[in-house]
Amino acid sequence: MAGQLPKSPLAPAAFPALPRIAGMRISCIQAGYKYKDRNDLLLVVFDREVSAAGVMTRSATASDEVEWCRKCLERENPTARAMVVSAGNSNAFTGKRGKAALDLLTGSIANALTIPRETIFPSATGVIGEPLPAEKAVNVLNDAIASLGSATLKEAALAITTTDTFPKGAGSQTEIVGTPVSISGIAKGSGMIAPDMATMLAYIYTDANIAPAALQTLVKDAADQSFNRITVDSDTSTSDTFLLFATGHAPHEEITDPADARLTAFRTALNEVAIDLAKQIVCDGEGAQKFISVRVNGASTDLSAHKIALSIANSPLVKTAIAGGDANWGRVVMAVGKAGEPADRDRMTIRFGETLVAAEGAAVDDYDETPVAAHLAGQKIDLAVDVGVGDGQAEVWTCDLTHGYISINADYRS
Repeated sequence: MAGQLPKSPLAPAAFPALPRIAGMRISCIQAGYKYKDRNDLLLVVFDREVSAAGVMTRSATASDEVEWCRKCLERENPTARAMVVSAGNSNAFTGKRGKAALDLLTGSIANALTIPRETIFPSATGVIGEPLPAEKAVNVLNDAIASLGSATLKEAALAITTTDTFPKGAGSQTEIVGTPVSISGIAKGSGMIAPDMATMLAYIYTDANIAPAALQTLVKDAADQSFNRITVDSDTSTSDTFLLFATGHAPHEEITDPADARLTAFRTALNEVAIDLAKQIVCDGEGAQKFISVRVNGASTDLSAHKIALSIANSPLVKTAIAGGDANWGRVVMAVGKAGEPADRDRMTIRFGETLVAAEGAAVDDYDETPVAAHLAGQKIDLAVDVGVGDGQAEVWTCDLTHGYISINADYRS
């Protein structure tokens, strides 16, 4: 967890200065779920019902918190008054006790704030199979409410961490019809990261005035551009949640159509924030020493390119070769072949960085491995493959696989 594991060498130099979002107050407090001497409960309260949107894990063993949020989002014009995150315990696969814990937590928040339970969005992250000790949160709930407005987004990002080695935040300022609009987001994630909607937990807030239905289209598009393009270990969490809240405090006319041209700049900025957060998750991959971009071109479709890129990015053989600085392009060939997508072996090309290492079904004659070795010795690795059958293209992001991943996960529950 943050503060106990060595900080990732790929971490940003500092947490960014994020724009303040009008209409929300933050509180971070220590409930004592699992960790000692740190906050592990995040409470965000909105000053009125705000537009809510999100995408959740497709896992068949999703937590009760995920199911709860999904039901909230299925309401017509879903709105939010609060969100709460518990760190250290995912409350997944916990049966009736897990459901009772969630009911206790959301019911207590609803009663304390006098708000509808269906406007509360809960998340939990951490160990699977242990019921959430919600009574610990209830015991500090009054203190959490009393301190609303005292915490920053950086403190919020820290409070939701588990095996993360640094807090993750990103923000942007843009405009809608000439009105300044702010976007700020936080995320957590380090292991059990694979794209199947979004990855781990991510929350983005904006003061834009956007109706829920339009916001839902925007959040899905943002997930596809960011969290659905990353993988650390190919394992999809039971708790994956990506939520977007729009407080409506920016003084522009409400936008109800996601295709409205007035949202063009906002959509770009939102996607950039989501991509920034997603890449930070990869940079904090458990044991990661290298950030890897995998680009696939020449596929039959963009979807086919995406599947091939993920096959490469998820390959333990590819990831360990890069960890060791080995330009083993044969492992890339293997990963392309097992993807189950169209590819022309004799037209395929493979590049490490700027260097073409394989083409026309074989290694490039007399290619110089010196620049490849230098590229693989760095922290940012570019791997590009053209499979030679069409115009489809995609890019995904991953990290190398080191001994650190085993060390962290071998004793995760301790």
